[in-house]
Amino acid sequence: MSEKFKAIIIDNQNDKFSRDIKEIDTTHLKDGNVLVKVDYSSLNFKDAMILNDGGRIVRKFPFVPGIDFSGTVVESEDSKFVKDDKVILTGFRVGEAFFGGFAQYAKVDSNFLVKIPKDLDSHKAMMLGTAGFTALLCSFAVKAKEELLLGEKVKDVLVTGATGGVGSIAVMILSKMGYDVHAVTGKKDKNDYLKDLGAKNIIDRKEFEGESKLLEKGTWDGVVDTVGGSSLTKILAQVKPSGIVASCGNAGGIKINTTVMPFIIRGVKLWGIDSSGASIKRREFLWNEAEKLIDFNKLKSFTKELSFKDLLDIYPNLLEGKFFGRAIVNPNK
Repeated sequence: MSEKFKAIIIDNQNDKFSRDIKEIDTTHLKDGNVLVKVDYSSLNFKDAMILNDGGRIVRKFPFVPGIDFSGTVVESEDSKFVKDDKVILTGFRVGEAFFGGFAQYAKVDSNFLVKIPKDLDSHKAMMLGTAGFTALLCSFAVKAKEELLLGEKVKDVLVTGATGGVGSIAVMILSKMGYDVHAVTGKKDKNDYLKDLGAKNIIDRKEFEGESKLLEKGTWDGVVDTVGGSSLTKILAQVKPSGIVASCGNAGGIKINTTVMPFIIRGVKLWGIDSSGASIKRREFLWNEAEKLIDFNKLKSFTKELSFKDLLDIYPNLLEGKFFGRAIVNPNK
């Protein structure tokens, strides 16, 4: 197949960065052994950084960004996939080191792909996208306390950055799991939205500013932290014995100034979430769980569908904190 198709191309020639919608053909797709017709991609913060100036992430130009996509197999050199299989891709440095999903076609390594479960479809898969997959990883990390400790129950779970892509979906999942979700945000106008997602309590993020004691009152059985930085330092001191903190973001900074006390006195577990490199076995499990845990009608109500032109117009809003909800990209729109 060598027909032309649309793609977003970023380039950096002579220190002049550009982003354009162009026509290319499949001879430009050098990587991988499975050709996929892209149904949808999604807009993530990392995508916005890359679209802006490469984000110090992309090193080769010209380049097709887009760190996730769902679509239909067109050609496959691997017997695991056949024509018309519906597939999902998130992570594995696609859209960073390998051409990504902001195109009508993508060619990727078969080891990066997961078949879409029968209960999902391409649209639902990208309403979740990388953010939703990360939220699933975080939520099951918190739930692991019940399994690792032979039935010890999780009750109170804190979610930071709760109005963000990962945070909002984590609130929905953890509530569905039956936990009391305490959502942290600095956006007071989103309190009703968070309660509609399932949050029992809304906490102002200012509560986690300032100096932390070595240990504070144990309050949280589990935490999904999308923020990092100094607030994570304070949160670690408030986790109950054997509690699990799933750390997946650094919007508040990459450094934490903590001590060993939460870990050796209370047995707190800091669980790093690497959604890009998660195993295929774990991916298959989590995507199969998604339909049981996500209210897709509710998710759809705050999801916008974008064309490539819309995407190039809107991505700066995400960097400036002015975009709310989920955004899926339809390359055929």
